[in-house]
Amino acid sequence: MTKHLTLVSMLGVALALPSAAAPSPTHEKPRLIVQITVDQLRGDLPTRYIDRLGKGGLRYLLEKGIHYNNAHHAHANTETIVGHVTLATGAHPAAHGMIGNLWFDRATGATTYNIEDPDYHLLTKGADVDAATEIDPTQKAATSDGRSPKAILTTTFADELAVLTAGKAKIFSVSVKDRGAVSMAGHAGKAFWFSKASNQFVTSSYYYDKYPQWIVDWNAKKLPESYANTAWELMLPIESYLFGDRDDQEWESSLDSYGRTFPHKFTTPKNPYFSTFLTISPVGDEMTTDLAKTVIDKEGLGDDPITDFLGVSYSATDYIGHFFGPSSLEAEDNILRLDRTLADLFAYVDKEVGLENTLIVLSADHGCPESPGYLKSLGIPADYVSPDKWDKKPVIARIKKKFGIEGKMIEGYDHPYIYLTSEIIKDPKIDLAALETMIAKELVAFPSVSYAVPSTSLERGTVPENILTRAVLNNYNPARSGNIYVVFNPGWFINDLDGLSVACVHGSPWRYDTYVPIIFAGNGIKPQKVSRRVHTVDVALTLATAIGTRPPSGAAGEVLLEVVGQKP
Repeated sequence: MTKHLTLVSMLGVALALPSAAAPSPTHEKPRLIVQITVDQLRGDLPTRYIDRLGKGGLRYLLEKGIHYNNAHHAHANTETIVGHVTLATGAHPAAHGMIGNLWFDRATGATTYNIEDPDYHLLTKGADVDAATEIDPTQKAATSDGRSPKAILTTTFADELAVLTAGKAKIFSVSVKDRGAVSMAGHAGKAFWFSKASNQFVTSSYYYDKYPQWIVDWNAKKLPESYANTAWELMLPIESYLFGDRDDQEWESSLDSYGRTFPHKFTTPKNPYFSTFLTISPVGDEMTTDLAKTVIDKEGLGDDPITDFLGVSYSATDYIGHFFGPSSLEAEDNILRLDRTLADLFAYVDKEVGLENTLIVLSADHGCPESPGYLKSLGIPADYVSPDKWDKKPVIARIKKKFGIEGKMIEGYDHPYIYLTSEIIKDPKIDLAALETMIAKELVAFPSVSYAVPSTSLERGTVPENILTRAVLNNYNPARSGNIYVVFNPGWFINDLDGLSVACVHGSPWRYDTYVPIIFAGNGIKPQKVSRRVHTVDVALTLATAIGTRPPSGAAGEVLLEVVGQKP
């Protein structure tokens, strides 16, 4: 007999609150928490090149920290905002609401960019920023420069830290990506992100009325411009690299004047892609670290007994992985440089605050697939999905005829959801559950589609109980999710990143996309390697337990007992 999940029992997975009998830490509270999220750092990548890691960076975390080497996201849509907010809140997307980088907003009738908020405009006063040019072309669907965390529906750990300390905790986050910074700062903190339009770090009116002087001064030193007429070159002799003989692979992306072989030239600020080239290189992380150190210094993070919070989201691994693939010479060099960047940050924290007074946690918002070209070169099946080449007309005609539908039936596809039109949904003559089910059955007949899950089936608890359906339910928010969730075969995906053909794209429930590292270090942590399965929703609750805050409002994870000095 097929076992089915009821909505109530499945929501227990998505929304379960932690036990009231939470353990307490056995060491002093840290003066500073540094939460690092490395965008697209798949779980195997921190150790893949361990023979060439230096001291003080990844090696410090791996040798001095607690390394959970079997950690996964438990939601299906492994995209940037989804993973960042999950790490920040300890909640599944079903609760925190960030179900994708984009979703169709039925109230406005338009696709929405996750943290877009026209009520809080880009702050221009005090920085050389032109709001008219500030909408990032890589953030398709954004119609304004406004940004805020208001679309995050639950509290973050940082929010709870602010509540605990009567707002006295200093809470900041920095990232090249706006969504990386905003998610880590939560509702109560301050966020800064990199503007590709102005080559400066910026923020919005949600956080400030005017820029603090220290960020004005930081922007004035024009660090991004200092990379003009330079290039990203290999850090070590090419013969020492695992992928040293595999440069210039045909599946890698090639951008005008940047190329797909070393050296990758940054050109000059006059080139409209200058800032983009900086971010598709380790430079983006280096700039982020420089700003993070400035925040520690100018805002006095860790200067008093009240625990402060710094979120640092590194984006280079993601951009480089998209364009070159995770198994490329570029990705390999980037990991080695990320190691040095982390060592630089940790050394500064040690000097200013002391690593013994700092609790560090590093994880990732998602993993990544391998490029199909790379896999096929090894005889492993994989490929790109091209829905535009599918002959969908007979299918659509057949469905419309069965349900008596005239006119438009599908509003659109915002990964990973198909949205039906509001007229279809509201039509009392149409059995929505039957319609969604038929569309799902037709979809799985197409090449490369592995699974299609109707939302009405999730609501009614009529889907088989397995790891895929649980992950899809953990991603399901009634107000934002679409009508059918689409899952492609393992190793198959649409290779489109905002209109550009790229080497690989994450966003699936398969293990390569859910697999991430979780590492805690500093503040009395005893080194340990833990191989039991844990989840990213455990991170925020563990931080809350270590500090003594309330659990974040949607927290669904378990306390990682090793971090608080207790046996599992």
